[in-house]
Amino acid sequence: MIRMLRHLLLLGLLAGLHTVWAASALIYPRHQARNDPQLQYMLEVLRLAVSKSGKSYELRQRAREMVQSRAIAELASNSGAVDVIWVMSTPEREAQLIPVRIPVDRGLIGWRLALVNAQRADVLRGVKDSGALARFTSGQMHDWPDTDILRANGLPVLVSPTYEGLFQQLATNRIDYFPRSVMEIRNELQSHDGLPLAMDESIMIRYPAAFYFFVSKKRPELAAYISKGLEAALADGSFHRLFRQHMWPVLEGLKLQTRTVIQLKNPSLPDATPLARRELWFELDELRAKPRTP
Repeated sequence: MIRMLRHLLLLGLLAGLHTVWAASALIYPRHQARNDPQLQYMLEVLRLAVSKSGKSYELRQRAREMVQSRAIAELASNSGAVDVIWVMSTPEREAQLIPVRIPVDRGLIGWRLALVNAQRADVLRGVKDSGALARFTSGQMHDWPDTDILRANGLPVLVSPTYEGLFQQLATNRIDYFPRSVMEIRNELQSHDGLPLAMDESIMIRYPAAFYFFVSKKRPELAAYISKGLEAALADGSFHRLFRQHMWPVLEGLKLQTRTVIQLKNPSLPDATPLARRELWFELDELRAKPRTP
């Protein structure tokens, strides 16, 4: 009888531990975008990292929306509102949080095409350099690092407190163009098809940028797990396979090889950015080498 009670007690304890383990969650923010174009890919990269990290987590999205600056503040305070975010790196963000220094987008956040008003679809056609681009005003969110990057290169920027407000500003010609990453622009154009918007066909703005997973400084073990998983995915090729699966269809038809490239500097790029690890960064040669569909 005593042995049976001990056995039942042990089973109950194990069941309780399993419940705690299974309930271990990673909470990520809900952004303002109606149809977040990055979400599916970022979650799949995070799931891949977790699966190869030796630790199990359930990914959960926060119920309420928050802007980038709020998500960063919540993470910095380790409030529990969010456990992990993915944002562009800056020295200030790396001072507040722990970056996992593997760019999950392979640098594509810094490859920018322009949304323009459909009634002025050719507004940027004659632009050949940043000096010519400086004649036009772009729009950005007030708390995006891109705002400082554009201004540091002498480009006028009108900021907005809301993401959706930028599309309205473009539709009403309050701004001339809205630079979006090559990962985002087609999806955003489709999700705002009720507005008179178009994609510029002439230029591509490029600046070096690192888009990382970040966690609280009070969660170094979480940063270590994510880093371990990403490194394992890089080593066995699963990271690059996932990247190609998602990004090849996204990049198809954007005519990246024929656009005029406006190269900008990024004075906010942290010194610790792993630029020397070439396998971490995307280059157009990879797209040229993409096998053709028979």
